[in-house]
Amino acid sequence: MNEIFDIYNIIFLALAVFIIYRLRSVLGKRTGNERPPFDPYTKPDKQDQPKPQNVGDNVVQLPGQQSAPPAAEDVARSNDVVIEKVAPAGSALNEALRQILSADRSFEPQPFIEGAKAAYEMIVTAFADGDKKALKGLLSKEVYEGFVSAIEDRERRGERIESTFVGIDKAEIVEAALKGARAQVTVKVQSELISATRDKSGAIIDGDPNKVTEVIDIWTFERDTTSRDPNWKLVATESAE
Repeated sequence: MNEIFDIYNIIFLALAVFIIYRLRSVLGKRTGNERPPFDPYTKPDKQDQPKPQNVGDNVVQLPGQQSAPPAAEDVARSNDVVIEKVAPAGSALNEALRQILSADRSFEPQPFIEGAKAAYEMIVTAFADGDKKALKGLLSKEVYEGFVSAIEDRERRGERIESTFVGIDKAEIVEAALKGARAQVTVKVQSELISATRDKSGAIIDGDPNKVTEVIDIWTFERDTTSRDPNWKLVATESAE
């Protein structure tokens, strides 16, 4: 009985070894480099994605190579959108801004307004502080001389201005013109200031140090479109009040 049992064990063992051998020959061995099982909920790796078939094997992207420039009609359409944000189509202001843009391709109305607002705050603050140096780079020669004259007259009288710039409520382009190579853009600025002027003794002779005052100014900025200097300078001022 033990001999028969041993014979059957030997037969079963031989069959098991044969089956394992066949499976290994069909399925192969694990080497550690097998691809992971497919997961339909994960995004495939880029290296596993098929390459586009419509790209030639001999096409080489050169360093610095750029796409084709936009068509003229696309540029015109873009300019229309940019200008019409600040000036209605068909208006005199729209046409004037187009003329400036034709002479200065870097001109953009909206960024110009932001720059004018920054210049306005700097000029108002510098004038109140009597800072001639800060004013010089922002004003035309004629306007600078007028501001300096007012500052010096104030100093001779022993007066001083206490001023706090609160902010700008609104700024908009109200007029524009291209005079030869000189572009002019007029901006209406509505701001809020706290300002008071004191005499030698410290007594208040103008304004109120505790009151916020609304100020409306109309300032004209100018730039030579043939110059490499991108800065605009204040060439005229007036009060809307």
